[in-house]
Amino acid sequence: MRSFGPKIAAAGLVMALAALAGGCTSIRDHRGYIVDQTLVDSVQPGVDNRLSVEKTLGRPTFVSQFGEKDWFYVSQFVKTPPFGRPRTSEQTVLRVRFDPKGNVVAVDRRGMEQVARISPNGDKTPTLGRHRGLLEDLFGNIGAVGAGGMGGQGGPSGPGPNGS
Repeated sequence: MRSFGPKIAAAGLVMALAALAGGCTSIRDHRGYIVDQTLVDSVQPGVDNRLSVEKTLGRPTFVSQFGEKDWFYVSQFVKTPPFGRPRTSEQTVLRVRFDPKGNVVAVDRRGMEQVARISPNGDKTPTLGRHRGLLEDLFGNIGAVGAGGMGGQGGPSGPGPNGS
């Protein structure tokens, strides 16, 4: 009679390793507008206007706030490694430009060259001025001339902002 113990243990070990390896894969996520190239190609400068673009592509991700009121459609694919920060792996920005009458002038497309990689300056933001400790923050105003609430000049019972 044969023993199945070692085979079951080996199969269990293989399954455990597969489960651990599966937990170490990156998560790929889509954010924003889903680009359908056929619909984008159907928007024609000089033919379409704001209403027809909205019916074809949908509402824009955002509209420019300054200058011409261009419409932007933003699509991103983001990868998040295990125990890591999300990183943009693909990006498409469609910009639909209109003339003052609301007709399409051009449809521009940009990619990853628009992604800015910034690195913050550590855990603290440098500021100008004095560096005070906790005790100085808590008790630094005690005994200051004209401190608020003390009834002197500038206090709640003192003169108002116009000197009266």
